[in-house]
Amino acid sequence: MKNKNTYIVRYGELALKGMNKPYFERMLIDRIRKLLKKYDGIQVSREDGLLVVRTPLDLDESLVIDEISKVFGVESISPAIEVSSDIEKIANASIEYMKDIIEKKDIKTFKIEAKRSDKSFPIKSPMIASQIGAAVLKGCKVLKVDVHNPDCKLFVHVRRDRTFIYEHKISAFGGLPLGTNGKGLVLLSGGIDSPVAAFLMAKRGMYIESVHFHSYPYTSERAWEKVKDLAGILSTYCGSMKIHSINILPIQEEIIKNCPEDELVLLVRRFMMKIAERIALSTKCLMLITGENLGQVASQTAEALVVTDNAVNIPVMRPLIGMDKADIINKAREIGTYDTSILPYEDCCTVFLPKHPKTKPKLEKILESESLLDKDSLIENAIQSKETITIYPE
Repeated sequence: MKNKNTYIVRYGELALKGMNKPYFERMLIDRIRKLLKKYDGIQVSREDGLLVVRTPLDLDESLVIDEISKVFGVESISPAIEVSSDIEKIANASIEYMKDIIEKKDIKTFKIEAKRSDKSFPIKSPMIASQIGAAVLKGCKVLKVDVHNPDCKLFVHVRRDRTFIYEHKISAFGGLPLGTNGKGLVLLSGGIDSPVAAFLMAKRGMYIESVHFHSYPYTSERAWEKVKDLAGILSTYCGSMKIHSINILPIQEEIIKNCPEDELVLLVRRFMMKIAERIALSTKCLMLITGENLGQVASQTAEALVVTDNAVNIPVMRPLIGMDKADIINKAREIGTYDTSILPYEDCCTVFLPKHPKTKPKLEKILESESLLDKDSLIENAIQSKETITIYPE
């Protein structure tokens, strides 16, 4: 009698980790357990190189799949049934499984794909497929075999003490488990790009914190709520996320008062990077993460990025640097941040925007302008005004 729902969880890149593979597997299992711990009766186990999740029968299948698919490191998931590794029991279970699929999807053709992990099992994979296919044909009169373009593929995975039977593989995001690659600090603006950059770095196993710069009262409370909403969406993938909020208006006003107008964007950007570096070092973040994309705006030309990088001494990761804008938008839609990102609330980067920002700046000129400012005092005052909140997954 079935008393649990079963899900096979596959990983891709982790399989290539050699001697470090057990570490990555442990991190992946821990992450799945942490995500599902809000539900009772969950079992997550590693069984001969396969990750298996078992849940109570009354826990909705689509909910479980949605939760697991957001775990970085998971390549695909398959809802499955388990039977003893006995050819007759496998055949009977396959017939019942196919009858259920026929009722739900009205399929006409099928194909059996068999895999024998347990080489002591007396029947080889092609013959398993042949025998199970024959049993299904006999038990389900409406079906025909189509090995080239079937309506349904039935997978039969024979293992040492049990066999898994399932219909399809549901793709997930892949990547590496959270926490396997340290922690980074993303400059979270509220636009389309920076949430996608945070997602992509988290997908590579990095814990994420964020810093958000605002120009209150020129930027509104609604703009701040928008950033918190974006962090909330990201937290479903990245876990709880801290946002360090900094008012950069006093720095903008000093730059406007003392420096050339066309250098405003770059000078503000350099101050953002310097402040972010200070926060990163104090929170043990290894690097900064930005949503910059080469040539997208004036501050993201090659020359401008060289000037920006000069402001800090820690690595700056730009996962979107070579992507087309359309690809970034598609990824934002996929992860659920796009509709929030396009809400029409201003951010600090659009306040006091010069008519003709410099696109090919010379570092020596920027440093000369920066020398007109009391940098240390401006940075220290900005950091002293910092407010930090933590956003948790709903």
